[in-house]
Amino acid sequence: MAYEVIIPAAGQGKRMQAGKNKLFLKINEMPIFIHTLKIFEQDSSCNQIWLVINPEEEQEMKEWIDKFGIQKNIHFVSGGKERQYSIYNAVKLLENNSVVLVHDAARPFIHTNQIEKLTEVAKENGAAVLAVPIKDTVKKISGDTVDKTIDRSSLWAIQTPQAFRISILKKAYEQAIKDDFLGTDDASLVERLGQEVKIVLGDYDNIKLTTPEDLYFAEAIMQKRKNAKEQE
Repeated sequence: MAYEVIIPAAGQGKRMQAGKNKLFLKINEMPIFIHTLKIFEQDSSCNQIWLVINPEEEQEMKEWIDKFGIQKNIHFVSGGKERQYSIYNAVKLLENNSVVLVHDAARPFIHTNQIEKLTEVAKENGAAVLAVPIKDTVKKISGDTVDKTIDRSSLWAIQTPQAFRISILKKAYEQAIKDDFLGTDDASLVERLGQEVKIVLGDYDNIKLTTPEDLYFAEAIMQKRKNAKEQE
C-alpha cells in the first residue's frame, strides 16, 4: 500500500558525542541517514520522502544522497526547535489522501515487511506503531531507592516507524499546538484525540543509534544480516 514518510534528521544527537550531526557518522563507509533512506528508496510503496533537516546541513546531505544514487522524490523541510515542531513543519505540507509514516533517521535497520504491515494497519484503524515487549525488569525509584517493581507483562518499548492516516496526524498536531502540549512521540499526540493506536510487533534489531555504544551493536547487526544472506 502506498505511503509517504517523514524522516526527522535535524537533531544534533549530543549523546552520541560525535561533535556533529550523528547521522553523518558512517557504518560500513556509508552515513547512517543514507542507510535509512535506502530502505525507503528500495520500497516501491513509498511515494515521497519528507526529510526534515538543519538548513545548514542541506548541501552536505544532498551531496551524500547524490553519491549513493538515491532517486526517490525527496522534499527537504527545515527543522524546528524541538522534534515535534520539526515534524509539524512537514505534516503541514501533506495532502489528506494517504498514510504517512514518521521514522527516526537514526533507525537504519527497519524491515520492509514491517513497514508494509504497519501501513496496512494504519489505513484500516487510523494509527499504528511498531513495538517490542520489554525484556528487562522495570523498577520505579524514589531518589536512589527502589520504590516498587513494575509488572512488565503489559509494557512495550515503542519504535518507529509510526503510521497514521494523514488527516488524523494533522488534527493531532494542530490540537497539540493549540494546547501548547509537547509529547514524547507522534502517537502520544494522536492518543490525546481519543484515537485508538494499534501495536504491530517490531524487531529488537530496530535500534535507534543514540550513544557511541550503539555503533558496536549496529556493526553486529549488519554482520548478522550479511551472514544470513550468504547462507541463503
